[in-house]
Amino acid sequence: AAGMFLRLLSDVRWQAANPKWRRMTGSRRSTSSTAEPHPVALPEQAQVVICGGGIMGTSVAYHLSKMGWKDIVLLEQGRLAAGTTRFSAGIVSAARHMSLELKMADYSNKLYQQLEQETGVSTGYVKTGSISLAQTQDRLISLKRIASSLNVMGIPCEIITPKQVAQLHPLINIHDLVGAMYVPEDALVSPANVSLALATAASRNGVQIHERTSVSHVAVQNGHVTGVETDRGQIRCQYFVNCAGQWAYELGHSGKEPVNIPLHACEHFYLLTHPLKEPLSSNLPTVVDPDGRIYIRNWQGGILSGGFEKNPKPLFTEGRNQLEIHNLQEDWDHFEPLLSALLRRMPDLEALQIMQLVNCPESFTPDMRCIMGESPTVRGYFVLAGMNSAGISYGGGAGKYLAEWMVNGYPSENVWPLDLKRFGALQSSRTFLRHRVMEVMPLMYDLKVPRWDFQTGRQLRTSPLYDRLDAQGARWMEKHGFERVKYFVPPGKDLLDLDQSKTFYKPDWFDIVGSEVKCCKEAVCVIDMSSFTKFEISSTGDQALESLQYLFSNDLDVPVGHVVHTGMLNEKGGYENDCSIARLSKRSFFMISPTDQQVHCWAWLKNRLPDDSNLTMEDVTWKYTALNLIGPRAVDVLSELSYAPITPDHFPSLFCKEMSVGYANGIRVMSITHTGEPGFMLYIPIEYALHVYNEVMNMGQKYGIRNAGYYALRSLRIEKFFAFWGQDLDAFTTPMECGREFQVKLEKGMEFIGQEALLEQKQNGVYKRFTMFILEDHDTDMDLWPWWGEPIFRNGRYVGKTTSSAYSYTLERHVCLGFVQHFDEKTGEELVVTTDFVNQGEYEIDIAGQRFQAKAKLYPFSSLFTHRRRKDEMELSGYQGE
Repeated sequence: AAGMFLRLLSDVRWQAANPKWRRMTGSRRSTSSTAEPHPVALPEQAQVVICGGGIMGTSVAYHLSKMGWKDIVLLEQGRLAAGTTRFSAGIVSAARHMSLELKMADYSNKLYQQLEQETGVSTGYVKTGSISLAQTQDRLISLKRIASSLNVMGIPCEIITPKQVAQLHPLINIHDLVGAMYVPEDALVSPANVSLALATAASRNGVQIHERTSVSHVAVQNGHVTGVETDRGQIRCQYFVNCAGQWAYELGHSGKEPVNIPLHACEHFYLLTHPLKEPLSSNLPTVVDPDGRIYIRNWQGGILSGGFEKNPKPLFTEGRNQLEIHNLQEDWDHFEPLLSALLRRMPDLEALQIMQLVNCPESFTPDMRCIMGESPTVRGYFVLAGMNSAGISYGGGAGKYLAEWMVNGYPSENVWPLDLKRFGALQSSRTFLRHRVMEVMPLMYDLKVPRWDFQTGRQLRTSPLYDRLDAQGARWMEKHGFERVKYFVPPGKDLLDLDQSKTFYKPDWFDIVGSEVKCCKEAVCVIDMSSFTKFEISSTGDQALESLQYLFSNDLDVPVGHVVHTGMLNEKGGYENDCSIARLSKRSFFMISPTDQQVHCWAWLKNRLPDDSNLTMEDVTWKYTALNLIGPRAVDVLSELSYAPITPDHFPSLFCKEMSVGYANGIRVMSITHTGEPGFMLYIPIEYALHVYNEVMNMGQKYGIRNAGYYALRSLRIEKFFAFWGQDLDAFTTPMECGREFQVKLEKGMEFIGQEALLEQKQNGVYKRFTMFILEDHDTDMDLWPWWGEPIFRNGRYVGKTTSSAYSYTLERHVCLGFVQHFDEKTGEELVVTTDFVNQGEYEIDIAGQRFQAKAKLYPFSSLFTHRRRKDEMELSGYQGE
């Protein structure tokens, strides 16, 4: 029976369902034959070639063919669905933390449900529901946060008691549980059959499928895909899709133009048993016990149970190309902790006969999110891989988004959290990946509290001041491989205590960050912000200005020395990037963007700037150390160090000039802090960094200077209502929706990308508004904290989610930022959101199922603070706040 399970590929059913396929392949040998003949020659050319015939490849082929693209060839080096897909546990679950992943899983579930009817291929779909167990209060909070998300998305879900767990699943031992989450719509499928059903439908729509054909490399000319080399000849094509699963990394590196796809395989174990004496019913809910690190599902009247152990075994680090993944070695010693957890959870299994222990590779990524999208270096090269053991849950939704991306140029949701361009070349070292996936795999079931950080692959990109700051008590987090300071632990504080504190409530760093914020408000602080992405764009004539005017929404034709805050918009008017650009001279510009924009922004500009030898763009991120001097006394420190007048008359807001600081020359000083507080950014050539930092700290002593970190910055920028790209702003958010019309050159008669969309919004109104919420009846010490992603209710109805939040030490309240939408009560259709609609509502924020009253404010708002701020301070931006 186990052999049967692992050979879920039922040729008979597949061929019966698909006579066209039968004609194409002629007579087929038995499944065990490896030297299968190739009666059908490969086509010489196609629009799209997809590599990989697992759930991802077949889903992309299915969705592309549904959207009207027919000239598609799918190549599989072994047999369809014979890779990781064949070994998958087949659980389809929407219980996900991230709303994008939740939407993908929900779509997959609905797709698989109707697939059998559409194709005639049985998919083994059974709606069983799932129960996620909580052994601790913190785990229960984590489940409640997921439950609030599921409920507002219209996916049935409830938090249940241990007694209710026992009613739903009589074999579960409930003595150590504090509660659970029940999602009745979750399902089980036979993964290989789902793949075959998708392939059947795609094939009927004209997709050609060739098994036993391996891709050796992708041909590229002038940075564009031109064809694919296989062991059976070449196919010319415009698009290539790498769905090669755990071989995606190797395939990406096989050509002359490498495409970095950071993923790495680990062994993944699960157990199969013979049926119980009273076989389990087929619709018994799947059980996930994250604190025990295991999942349990019914399998043919018995049990299938696997998990994510604390000490995973990475494999194929050196690369090894097996065709189909043959069952790897059983390792009972390694599986023992998971088996013990299973027997604790279901004590009645003691007497059960085990059929076998299955060991199959699963690929994991550096941040536990899958990888999709177009390569930043090769146009037309798309990727969908690295599913972190959730391939069946995401298969349908991920295939749909990628197909939309290829056909329309963008998907129907903001998929930035999954975009391949969130990684750079630095994440593709094999040593880094091997170490990181050993941390990622156990994290799948670890409790993830807000603001947790990876421990492996650290100290990769650091500022020249790293050691100095570290010695002064810096606590670090990492963004795009760059170490950044969270806050500084004062001498005498218990360090161990702070590093171990993990909570959904008031964190231990609360007072530390509070004193850093106070210092920014009253004296002066230094924050090392070297991780910003920094580009220089220059030309021999006016090419730089002309090109940038088209690519950016604000007017860049400003006097030399001025800094412009602007969006880099797409055709829909959404923010692809949000940045500051300083005009250094008539013909050169200095552009500062968020840290994680390094790859994305470079690719976006490279693909759109004219191919002109007189126009150059250089990534100078590593050439400059950036220090942010924040606070009312920053002016004093800087003027004493530079012997130059820095009064507002000589150095107005949003201004940039080169100065000497201490002995160091050529330092770019900008009057902007990304927080709305007064102060300056210093861009220091890297060799002077230590000297300038020492001078600033020494000179600042008498003004009460101290170091600060990004947590203080976040609190400052959120209380000033500054939006940040990647959290508040994304490719689906326009300047009109967040009160930034003043940063767009609509009236100037200049053409720029996104202009039409913005003019339309200006005329017709917007469908969401960026809003600030101040929590009213929330007790900072006792209540759960908002972090991000909390549902917002207006007059009791769901209207959106928060995008970021922080405690404001000035207002002594929590502040959440988020978007308010307006849905028609009867039809659910989106309506225009007016100022009155936002201002006249009564609001609540839902934190893990508990609702707190909130006051709403629109941007720009009248001052919430007692002192009046200068108007121009309001125009500074907090886009790189984090």
